[in-house]
Amino acid sequence: MNKKALIIVTNQDKFESTKEPTGLWLSELVHFYDTIQKAGIKMDIASILGGHVPLDPKSISERALDITTKKYYEDETFMTKLNNSQKLSEVNANDYSIIYFTGGHGTMWDFPNSSDIQEISQSIYENGGIISAVCHGVGALLNIKDKNGELLIKGKKVTGYSTNEEKLVDALDKIPFQLEAALKDAGAEYKKALLPFTSFTRVDGRIITGQNPQSTLEVAKKVLESNLVQNQHQN
Repeated sequence: MNKKALIIVTNQDKFESTKEPTGLWLSELVHFYDTIQKAGIKMDIASILGGHVPLDPKSISERALDITTKKYYEDETFMTKLNNSQKLSEVNANDYSIIYFTGGHGTMWDFPNSSDIQEISQSIYENGGIISAVCHGVGALLNIKDKNGELLIKGKKVTGYSTNEEKLVDALDKIPFQLEAALKDAGAEYKKALLPFTSFTRVDGRIITGQNPQSTLEVAKKVLESNLVQNQHQN
């Protein structure tokens, strides 16, 4: 592919309500990054403010650090790249045919109302690119509009972190909104897995979403299986 993938991460390091630490859920970045890199696609990492990217402490606990996540977490070069994320407003949308929104509760504060996110996402999508997201990162899609000014996800099949999953991690009273409800309110056709914390993805044209951290690898695979990526590889 001659165009790259742009990965968006959060700068938000705490729950505003309780001041508990949060941030990027690391596996939702690295499983996507690892899969796309192995396919030979170059990637850049950006955040709204640029620079440092906070990690949710729970995502780097011994319980959460699977083999792939641990490998990247201990990779000094990769972590330096992550903590020197590009500032989103300085990124050129024309360089990318894929945008991917990572999750972590931090994204609930800085993703949904970012004009920088909305503008670059609209540009990439209108240029024929893919919009992909996982878990809370799907909240970035809530206010993206198409060229006609309509919400992009209106009438689209999507998924994202469920209200039940928020309850199960005891976060329901800490978050600024419920993603499942917000997606439905935006007119999206929301669906979730029968069982919480199991991999579940939805594809609607060039919009690819995953429900939870367990869905990250499948989101990456769906991106690689897309007609856009397949055609660009052939060319």
